[in-house]
Amino acid sequence: MKSTNPKAGLEALLTPDNCVLILIDHQPFQVAGVRSHDTQTMINNVVGLAKTAKIFGVPTLLTTVLEERGGYIIKQLQDVFPEQKPINRTFINTWQDERVVDWVKKTGRKKIIMAALWTEICLAMPAIQALGEGYDVFIVTDASGGVSLEAHDMAVRRMVDAGAVPITWMAVLGEWQRDWAREETAAGVASVVLEHGGASGVAFAWEMQLLASHAKAGA
Repeated sequence: MKSTNPKAGLEALLTPDNCVLILIDHQPFQVAGVRSHDTQTMINNVVGLAKTAKIFGVPTLLTTVLEERGGYIIKQLQDVFPEQKPINRTFINTWQDERVVDWVKKTGRKKIIMAALWTEICLAMPAIQALGEGYDVFIVTDASGGVSLEAHDMAVRRMVDAGAVPITWMAVLGEWQRDWAREETAAGVASVVLEHGGASGVAFAWEMQLLASHAKAGA
């Protein structure tokens, strides 16, 4: 019997063609207040996520809040999309800014991946509202951060209760790639894992060195 659970089954997984990515308020002021994660790791993760989205051609929107006070989006992230001017908002809740909603609607996609600073405010608010409007929302927990571990955890629980799917940035990468036979993106994905994948990147580099040495020995 086929499951009627919309969050189960192959179609519940992310593909480069069925989702968009919104990165919210990764700005100096917000970064300085993060206490739920090591900020260097969080920055590494969100930049890795952004680079992966670019490799797969996933529509990606950058947005800031009051950048004249909180600062421009962090350089590492802006450098991934140098041509994009982030939408600068006054609304704390990104989903209340019509420019953001219109951008999503124009893509025609119903799955939204979000990461934000801070989790309990700038991620929770738009995630919960978008869920109420019929979108499937995936929250990238390790590319987001809250002002305390409790604040982050309680926000994730609240969003999950509302129907959001928690996910990590490398899980997103894996769902987008899905098959290493997809050679058009495999090299780019490997590059991102090497640069941003931490221990996974180290292990992957070692595997490639072994393959290269075996190929050389067999030549």
